[in-house]
Amino acid sequence: MSAAAAASAATTTRLRPLVTERGSAGFFSAAAENRIEILTCEDCGRRIHLPRPRCVYCASTEVSWKPAAHTGTVYSHTVVEHQVHPLFPVPYTVIVVDLDGEEAGVRLIGNLPGRAEVTAGTPVRCTFEDLGADAAGNPVVLPVWEIDTERANAGTGEDE
Repeated sequence: MSAAAAASAATTTRLRPLVTERGSAGFFSAAAENRIEILTCEDCGRRIHLPRPRCVYCASTEVSWKPAAHTGTVYSHTVVEHQVHPLFPVPYTVIVVDLDGEEAGVRLIGNLPGRAEVTAGTPVRCTFEDLGADAAGNPVVLPVWEIDTERANAGTGEDE
């Protein structure tokens, strides 16, 4: 299969984000290197999420992408039962993740396949799914979440 055919096949089996959009390009560049980064104000040090061109706390335009943890806990979740797009087969569980070590309100959204057994506080970790390159050759890598069974079991004593 040619590279173009492979890219086309990947596009039809998974929705792909626009990784060059100015507001989120830094996030996707970090993901392409298996990192999570959050926009951070260089003047006051606060995290800015959702990304904006200036700090919402001090109005500085000196902002840059800084590393964040690959782990967190489920803040909230819902199970989607009604299919809204053919590339999102149902059911799937949408999760809102509080990243470990971050101030309140710095959360990422993800999903888990099926009707995941999660509650608020369920530990999760990020891995990365490589979707290949876009038409311009930019890597398209998505952070994906999974239940962190090691941390979940440590909290219940199941490993002992």
